[in-house]
Amino acid sequence: MATPEQIARIRLLVTDVDGVLTDGAVIYGTGQVELKAFNIKDGLGIRLATWGGLPVVFLTGRSSEAVARRAADVGAAVVQGATDKDARLRVLARDHGVTLDEIAYVADDLNDLPALRLVGLPIAVADAVPEVLALAAHTTTAPGGHGALREVIELILRTQQRWDAAVDTYLTRIRGAHVGQ
Repeated sequence: MATPEQIARIRLLVTDVDGVLTDGAVIYGTGQVELKAFNIKDGLGIRLATWGGLPVVFLTGRSSEAVARRAADVGAAVVQGATDKDARLRVLARDHGVTLDEIAYVADDLNDLPALRLVGLPIAVADAVPEVLALAAHTTTAPGGHGALREVIELILRTQQRWDAAVDTYLTRIRGAHVGQ
């Protein structure tokens, strides 16, 4: 079980994509079209996090235009084609000026195990494989693709007493965006 102290020191949120931001389904269309379904609550949560001072990074072993588009839409950074996620986490820590203990990583499957072993707050989605669940300091109640990341964001921001300010910032920004339209 994650302690409030573990959660309080988080300064960077990194998440796998397939199986965390999606339910794990990959839909192929004609040609090179690949479709993914993302949860709108996760997207709003990512906006709340980033606008509330908690950067979010998508770290995925696959490469997909849909993932790049989703990251751009919600204001997250993205690293695709990351077959060595633990090495990429070290680079992300350096680039963001944080220690590995200040990173939360959300995962679901075996390729995430090395990354989970490195971070200060390893998190599993509810439907993660048993090996990931065993390493996790926290497990979401929601399965991947069904608001699990939003749940993590709320946990971190509420524990850090930044939730209300993040919501206020979000509401102010969206009101301002509609004024000129």
